[in-house]
Amino acid sequence: MSTTEKLLAPVLDFLHGPTPDPWFAAALAQQDILLIDHANCERKAASTAMNLMYRYTAKTELMTKMSHLAREELLHFEQVVAILHERGIQYARLGASRYAAGLRQHIAGSDEEALVDVLIIGAYIEARSCERFAGLVPLLDEKLARFYRSLLKSESRHFEDYLALASLCSGGDIRARVAEFGALELELVVSPDDQFRFHSGVPATAS
Repeated sequence: MSTTEKLLAPVLDFLHGPTPDPWFAAALAQQDILLIDHANCERKAASTAMNLMYRYTAKTELMTKMSHLAREELLHFEQVVAILHERGIQYARLGASRYAAGLRQHIAGSDEEALVDVLIIGAYIEARSCERFAGLVPLLDEKLARFYRSLLKSESRHFEDYLALASLCSGGDIRARVAEFGALELELVVSPDDQFRFHSGVPATAS
């Protein structure tokens, strides 16, 4: 088993299904949007980590892991922005995809339950990112493929960190809740989507 296969094995076991091929075709046809939205995703991921770190100051392990994750996500943001500059693509804010909002609308009401749900959602976002990076690698030009391959290790680790923190903060069995979000996540990935983004579903024209 290759290093990439070893990194991907837990990710693929965690996700409830793969990204459909039409999304990859759309990504290749819209690489400018792919890269711009990738940069935005890294920025948002860093912001989410810092918000959790500042809000839950009594949870030492959460603060430590979120601090590390935020630094990595900001580094990735800088790297993607540099790639945009090299390729003459203007960085811009894009409208958010339905993906994260579609997951977050199912967050539980109480603070402790909500934290566990946010961490589970973080695990799915990181796992899906890892799976899509791996799927894009053989389709992209050598330089961009090399960069996306370099992200697999950190994205795989981030998903596991989020999941471990969810379990720790819950203090109980989270398997049922993880499964619920897994089904929701897959539906967002495989259903028709009018907008192409890094975490969008199947392009509506391909459905």
